Amino acid sequence: MANVLDKVLQFFVVKDKRFFPLYIEAAENIVEAADLLIALTEEVDNDARRDLSVRIKEHETKGDKITDTIIDELLKAFVTPFDRDDIHQLAQDVDVFLDSIRDSGKKIVLFQPKDADPGFKEMALAIRRDAGLLLDITRRFEDMRDKIGEIDSLCDQMIEIEHSADNIYSDYMSALFHDEKDAIELVKKKNIIQTLEDTCDLGKDISDTVRNILVKLS
Repeated sequence: MANVLDKVLQFFVVKDKRFFPLYIEAAENIVEAADLLIALTEEVDNDARRDLSVRIKEHETKGDKITDTIIDELLKAFVTPFDRDDIHQLAQDVDVFLDSIRDSGKKIVLFQPKDADPGFKEMALAIRRDAGLLLDITRRFEDMRDKIGEIDSLCDQMIEIEHSADNIYSDYMSALFHDEKDAIELVKKKNIIQTLEDTCDLGKDISDTVRNILVKLS
């Protein structure tokens, strides 16, 4: 009943837009973390890798605070710009995406691969593209009803990135088992690329949640 009332009120009351800058801030924070992840995949010095991982952790901590703020504001808001459950779900999806970027960096530091593997960077670049699309989406939230088509197109691009990441992963694993003769190094790289691919897959979860919001608004 509360959700029905909220939906009705949304047509008659000025929308509370306090969430929009918070989502933008969260997306900007993820873009910065993704840039650091790319730098980490290019690094071979383990001390430098640890430094980059620490910096990603700082962004994770900042992201946690932004998520907490979104939830706090949700509890206080009378009328929300879109469904309350979707506000909460999107905040969680964004938070999990950032956590997974952090986990990807931790794996590289933990396993200390011998080289800067091009496959890792290729996957990190896909993650960065997801992060950039998320930022593009959040910047359109304030005019969401007028930009449904634009946002939907950005969601399409996130799904395309997931498909591309699947191909990157498959090609990488095939080459890894064919070319890598060091069994320990093989296990290290297999774990790292899997975590990177899992991170990239989370972009689809975000696009699914955003599309759910669009459907309810249309």
